[in-house]
Amino acid sequence: MTEISADFEVVGRSLWGDARRRLLANRAAVVSLVLLGSIAVLALCAPLIAPHPFDKVYWERVLEPPDIAAGHFFGTDGNGRDLFARTLYGGRVSLMVGIVATLVSLAIGVTWGAVAGYAGGRIDTIMMRIVDILYSLPFLFFVILLMVYFGRNIVLIFAALGAVEWLTMARIVRGQTLSLKRREFIEAARATGVRPLTIIRRHIVPNTLGPVAVYVTLTIPHVMLVESFISFLGLGVQEPMTSWGVLISEGAQQIETAPWLLVFPATFLALTLFSFNFIGDGLRDALDPKDR
Repeated sequence: MTEISADFEVVGRSLWGDARRRLLANRAAVVSLVLLGSIAVLALCAPLIAPHPFDKVYWERVLEPPDIAAGHFFGTDGNGRDLFARTLYGGRVSLMVGIVATLVSLAIGVTWGAVAGYAGGRIDTIMMRIVDILYSLPFLFFVILLMVYFGRNIVLIFAALGAVEWLTMARIVRGQTLSLKRREFIEAARATGVRPLTIIRRHIVPNTLGPVAVYVTLTIPHVMLVESFISFLGLGVQEPMTSWGVLISEGAQQIETAPWLLVFPATFLALTLFSFNFIGDGLRDALDPKDR
């Protein structure tokens, strides 16, 4: 009887490698990534793509509809400025506000919620009562207070919005942590002498990424809308710089006489929001251990 021997090489799959494979298998998420990437490239390359400066005034072309021959692909606004250039430049501001402010809230909220949930007891009570107190403060008043104190700098707008958006993130992560810290793999890590901060970093946080990823995709458009509101009050983006929210606010006031002022920036904003939502769904499915 002949013995047949074979060597099999067992290759393990990491959490991130498996998540990437599952994400790339999601067609809606992949299309959204391509679309969002294309919009981001257009916004970043606005100085090279736009045929006209975003702040140049053409008095003879006030409120003109789209004219490809003249290079005004989206028409002009009430001051005779090229809407195509302003839409691209506005995308730079809106995307930067949404992403940077969300990253700030992500760093604060995930850290705060994971530590509070894992520590438990009095530490958890104190940390979450601080969150409750901050929740009771008027949101808009807190943003205005930060911006008045630190000055109306575009970078500080990002920090101010991120500093008040982390509260819900902290609650979501805390709830996930409370359900995870009694699981067998956490108990095993604790029994082997792994430090609490290492457990939080290597075991707790990676297993909360599914809900966090979905919430992040909701936070980015929410921050973009809040930015447009405070810009409307005169505390955000200042002229001649603009954002999608500002352009939509201006277009809504002239929707009957110049509908293109609303259609084009609103289309860019809607495509961006849909892309973030589909990407969030894809990340949730890719990072969900129960769906693995």
